[in-house]
Amino acid sequence: MPPPPSQTYRGRFAPTPSGDLHFGSLITAVGSYLEAKHHHGEWLVRIEDLDIPRTTTGAADAILHTLEKHHLFWDQAVLYQEHRGHHYQQAMALLGKTSRLFGCHCSRRSLRQTPCYPGHCRAEQLSLDHHAVRLRIAPQTLALNDLWQGRQQWALEQEVGDFVIRRADGLCSYQLAVVVDDHLQGVTHVVRGSDLLDSTPKQLYLQQQLHYPSPHYGHLPIALGSDGRKLSKQNFASPLDNSTVTDNLFQALLFLGQKTPVALRRSSPETLWQWALEEWQSQRVPHQMAIPVESISWIK
Repeated sequence: MPPPPSQTYRGRFAPTPSGDLHFGSLITAVGSYLEAKHHHGEWLVRIEDLDIPRTTTGAADAILHTLEKHHLFWDQAVLYQEHRGHHYQQAMALLGKTSRLFGCHCSRRSLRQTPCYPGHCRAEQLSLDHHAVRLRIAPQTLALNDLWQGRQQWALEQEVGDFVIRRADGLCSYQLAVVVDDHLQGVTHVVRGSDLLDSTPKQLYLQQQLHYPSPHYGHLPIALGSDGRKLSKQNFASPLDNSTVTDNLFQALLFLGQKTPVALRRSSPETLWQWALEEWQSQRVPHQMAIPVESISWIK
C-alpha cells in the first residue's frame, strides 16, 4: 500500500488507550495541533491500541471525546492500529530480506541491568517463529536536529543496540508499528513528548532499512508531578476535567511558553483557540526535556 501524496505538513497525535487523557497528554496534543495548523497542515489522530493487554475498555472513545471537548478536531478518520497487522507483516517481510533479523530468547528481566542489548542471541540461529525477533544494528551513527531538543546524535551499536521488532507473543513492536503507520499516513512532522526521544534512533534506523523518508521531529518537554515523575497513566496522573476546558487549555499554553493574555482564561474555548492559532510561536517552547508542573507560575 503506497503512502498518500505528501503534503507540506502533516502531523499527528497518537495516544495509547490505557486510560484517560491527563495534563501531560494535553500538552502534546496542543503542541502538535498548533504546529500543524501554524504550517497550514493537517492534524491526524491515531489510537495506538496494538498492545491489547495495555488497553482499557472504553478508553479510546473517552480520549476522542476529551479531544473534541477541548476543540482538538482531527482532519481525517481516526486510525486504529489493531486493524493494521497486515501492514506490519509486510514490513517484517521486507526486513527479513535484509538478513538482519534474528530470534532472541532473552527476557526483559535478564536484560534489566543492561543499558544496551549485548548481542547474546546473534549467533544462535534461533527460530523467528517461536522467539522475539530483533533487528541487528549496523555500526553507524545517526544524527537529528530536533526542533526543541537541538542536535542529537547516537552511535547505534554502543547506545541503541539490536532492538525487538516483534515480541515473543507474536505482537508487532511499538517501534515498527509507528514507523509503518507514520509512513503510510504520510506524516511529515512528529511532535511528541521528550520521553520518546530515545525511540527516535530506532525509528530512524527502521526508516532507513525500509527505504522510507524520515519525518521531521520535535520533542516537547514533558510535565513532571510533585514526586518528580512524569505525569502519565502508569503514574496515576489525574484525568483531564472536561468541565474546565478553557482553564486546561490556558495552562497547557502557559506550560508551552506562550504569552497568553490572562483575560483569555475567562473566555470561551473558541476565543482562546482563535488567539492561540493566530499567535502560536514554537520558539517560545522551553528547550528542556522536562518541567515540574509546580514550577510553572500558574495564574490563580
